[in-house]
Parts: sequence; structure tokens; C-alpha cells
Amino acid sequence: MVISAYLMIQTKMGKAWKVVETISQLEGVKMAHAVTGLYDVIAYAEFKDHEELKSIIAEVQEIEGVERTHTAVSL
Repeated sequence: MVISAYLMIQTKMGKAWKVVETISQLEGVKMAHAVTGLYDVIAYAEFKDHEELKSIIAEVQEIEGVERTHTAVSL
């Protein structure tokens, strides 16, 4: 069974496009977009279990320019 989630990311000023580029290369991330509004980047990821999701989130939080993340798991 595939589980999916949306990762909403706030970045440092001027870093959104670089964050999108880096996140797009992570395994499990299917798409990432720079957006307007409360968040600077929204990414969609698919994974097999919650441990894999935790790993993706940890990788995202280590990307230069990422300040804060919020994850919404699809039901």
C-alpha cells in the first residue's frame, strides 16, 4: 500500500527555487513547486510506511534554506 503526504515548507528569502530543485531529487518525492502564500514550497511524496516518511522529512529539514516544515498525510 502506498501512503502519500504533502510537505509544506517555509524557506529563507530567495531560497525557494533552490529548495524545489533539491527536494525534487529526493526518492519518494513526486513533485515540488514554489508557491505563493503562507508556504514557499509544497511537495508531494509517496512512501511505503511512516518510517520512510520520517526519513523524507528529515532529509527535507536538512536542505539549506529550509526554515520550517509542516506535513499533511493523505487519508
